[in-house]
Order: sequence, then structure tokens, then C-alpha cells
Amino acid sequence: MLKGFTAPRSPLGIAALVPSPPWHFAGDVLAVEFWNDPDISAHILPTGVELDEQCRGRSVALFTDYQFTAQNDEHLDPARYQCRGFSILLDAIWKGIPIAWCPYCYVDNDAALMRGWIQGYPRKLGTVHQTRTFAAASLASAPLVHDGRFSACMSAHGRLLVQAGVTLRERAEHLGGMLDRRIVGRRYFPRLSAGLHDKPAVDELVRCVSGHPLITNVWIGEGELNFPEAYGEELEMLGPLKVGRGYRFSFSYSVTDIEVLADLTA
Repeated sequence: MLKGFTAPRSPLGIAALVPSPPWHFAGDVLAVEFWNDPDISAHILPTGVELDEQCRGRSVALFTDYQFTAQNDEHLDPARYQCRGFSILLDAIWKGIPIAWCPYCYVDNDAALMRGWIQGYPRKLGTVHQTRTFAAASLASAPLVHDGRFSACMSAHGRLLVQAGVTLRERAEHLGGMLDRRIVGRRYFPRLSAGLHDKPAVDELVRCVSGHPLITNVWIGEGELNFPEAYGEELEMLGPLKVGRGYRFSFSYSVTDIEVLADLTA
């Protein structure tokens, strides 16, 4: 009998691209809030999801540098289970409930790509970098202090897609409502069968269920953000009309479940 949570399924199951959940994550985040043109961003929402009229066009750009494990010390295989990512979260509403809609997401390895597709994140491969801080004091170790400066960028297929910067101003106990919305994504798997290309096998709106969330070492400051135009991408359409606060923090959480909000194949 073939085993494995994902393809490739194999006799032992260890060749699977992603191990079985629960999944656990820990890492650092650089984030910048911004506002885009609501007349444009409204067009990237699926059926049933609407822009939040209280903050039309408000979004968050997230750069993550993290590692992953399941139940078998996968974090001891850093080449496979360390990851850097970038995603956009747009303030939206689902049946009167505030949510964060994820229209675009990029990661730098195949395991993270597959996890995202299973969870409903529309992930693509990209190259992501952000300034790191270290315990050893040095000019090369960006300190978490007032006026400390951090930057991040993301590119794909040799083209720069995002540049961001954060200048730290003050330490905070919490994020002040910056990530207080549950993330909603779309699990979408098309059919290759002739005549069924527009009838996907799976088309679901889903809400991620996470456990044991922890956010610490929170710093808030001034943000900078730019989406250069690039062939084959559409991120620049969400380019900021206004840039707000910047954040730098560390996080951990576990993924245990997923909630299906709607089956869009109907």
C-alpha cells in the first residue's frame, strides 16, 4: 500500500513532499500596512467576499523568514524546511465577518508551495530576503532599537516585484489590530479533461484554523513600500496609494485544521 500525506505517495511515505499535520511554524516577520485603489482591489475578490467598507483598500504586505516542523523533527532538515515568503492580506468581509483575504503569496521552496495550496494560499515560487537580527552585537546585526532599520524584497523569475523598509520607533506589547483578522483563501484545483477546464475539481473558500499563536518582540515604526511593474505579474495593480505603519516581530503557531466556508463549484 502506498503511503504519504501528499504526492509522491510511496511504500514508506517519507518521499511525500509534505508530512501529515499538525504543522508548526516559528520565525520573524517584517510587515507594512498600505492602502490601494478599492476600485481595483475589489476585482480580485471571489464571489461572496467584499471589501471592508470601514477601511476600503487597506492591506498588509508580509515578509516572513521561518522554519517548519511536523512530528518528526523536520526542523533539523533546514534545507527542506526553512522558508522565506511574501504575501498580501486585504481587509475584507465574508457574510458580515471581518476577514483578511489573501490574493497573492510567494515562497521559496516546493514544500511550502504545496502546504500553501492545501491551505488555500495561492502560492507561487519567489525569492524573498529580509534583514535579520542576531544576538551578537555588531554593525552587521540590525538591532531592535529606536531608529533601527530593516528592509525586505521579493523577486520572481529575475524580476523585482516588491521592496519594503521599516524604521523602528517603539516597542509594543501587541500589534494593535494589525493581524486580528482570520485569513481566508481559496483552494482551487482545475481539471485537465477536455471540456471541463472551466469546471474545477475543487473550488472552496477556506479559513485557516491555527492553534497556540504567539507574537513577541513587537516593534512598530514607519513603513516604506513599492511594487515595481513586472511582466507576467499583477502585484503592481495593488500598489500603494498610501503607506502606513511598519512592523517587525517574531511569531509561532500551529496549523491543525481548515474550515470550508463555501463550495464555489456549485
